[in-house]
Amino acid sequence: MVAKVASRVEILAKSGLSEIPAEYIRPESERLDLGDAFETAKKGAEDQLGPQLPVVDLQALQSGDEAARRACVEEVRRAASEWGVMHITNHGMKPELVERLRKVGKEFFDLPVEEKERYANDQASGKIQGYGSKLANNASGQLEWQDYFFHLIFPEEKIDVSIWPKQPEEYIEVTAEFGKQLRVVVTKLLEALSEGLGLEKGKLDSELGGSKDLLLQMKINYYPVCPQPDLALGVEAHTDISALSFILHNMVPGLQVFYDGKWVTAECIPDALIVHVGDSLEILSNGRYKSVLHRGLVNKEKIRISWAVFCEPPKETILLRPLEELLADGTPPNFPPRTFDQHIQHKLFKKNNPEAATPPTTATD
Repeated sequence: MVAKVASRVEILAKSGLSEIPAEYIRPESERLDLGDAFETAKKGAEDQLGPQLPVVDLQALQSGDEAARRACVEEVRRAASEWGVMHITNHGMKPELVERLRKVGKEFFDLPVEEKERYANDQASGKIQGYGSKLANNASGQLEWQDYFFHLIFPEEKIDVSIWPKQPEEYIEVTAEFGKQLRVVVTKLLEALSEGLGLEKGKLDSELGGSKDLLLQMKINYYPVCPQPDLALGVEAHTDISALSFILHNMVPGLQVFYDGKWVTAECIPDALIVHVGDSLEILSNGRYKSVLHRGLVNKEKIRISWAVFCEPPKETILLRPLEELLADGTPPNFPPRTFDQHIQHKLFKKNNPEAATPPTTATD
C-alpha cells in the first residue's frame, strides 16, 4: 500500500506502508548510489583499503608535551583541510552526560505525536525553533525522511527554555549542561584550527562572535525506519552554513561524506563526536578548510537519531570574509564579504534557482 503524505514522517512509517509516497522519492540521478544504511556501512567496513574518516585524539591538546600538542594541531589541520570532517576522541565531554542526552532525546521522540505537536514550529511565521519536519525548499520539491526538534542551547543568556520539551523532566537540565560542556570543546577545537592557519589561538572564535555571540543551535534528527531506503534520503546532500557542526548519534549508521569523488560512510565509533567544517569556517580560512558535502541514508531496520549542533555566528553583526592574515602574501580572496544572513539568503537563492546567473539583492557579491 502507498500512503498519502502525512504531516510527520513518523506517522507515515508507523502506517504499515510498503512503498513511500512520491514526494519522498529522490530524483533518478541521486538514486544511483543510494541504499540501506546498514548494508552500506557493512560494505564500507569490509573495504579496508577504502577511505575512512580521520580519527583525531584531542588528548594531547591539554598535554604538557609541546611536541605532542603541535602534532595534534597538525592532525586537526590536515583533517579539516583534506576532508572537512573528522571523528574526535578524548574531547572532554563526560560520557555519562552524553548518554543522558541520548536518553532524554529518545524519550522525547518516544512521546505520542500529539504530545510532540505541542512544541511544533511554524516556519511560515518565522518560528523556527521547535518540533518539525523538513518542508520542500528546493527545485525538485522532494521531502526528506526525517522529523526533528530544533533549538538554541548556548549561550545561556540567549536560550529560551520555555519552548524546550517539558517531558521528559530531565530534558532541560541535561541539554543545558550539554551546551555548556560542548562550548568548551568548541573553544578547544577552534584554537587548534586557528593555530593550524598560523593565527593566534583565539582568532577564529573571536571572528565568529566569541563567547557572547557564537550560537550553538541543536537539531535532534529523528529518522524512522523506511521501507524503501534505496529511494529516499534522511538528509539530502548539502554543506552546513555553520562554522563547525558537532554530531553524535545512537550508534545507527547513516552519515555519508563526499570525498575523492565518492560517498564514504562514517563509522560508528563509541564515545567519539563527529565534527564537520561548515561554510563560515571555509570562508574565514579562504578555502584552506573545506566545508564538507554530506548526506544521511535511512534503513529498514532501526530508527536512527542524531544530535547535530551547529556553531553559527550572529546573523547581522559580523562580516564573513577571508581573514586578512591569510591574504598578506598576495593570495586573492576566494569569497566575497557577506554577513551570515546574506550567506544564508545567497545559498537558498542558488538552491532554488540553479540556472540563475546572478545573486539576489540581499547578497553582496
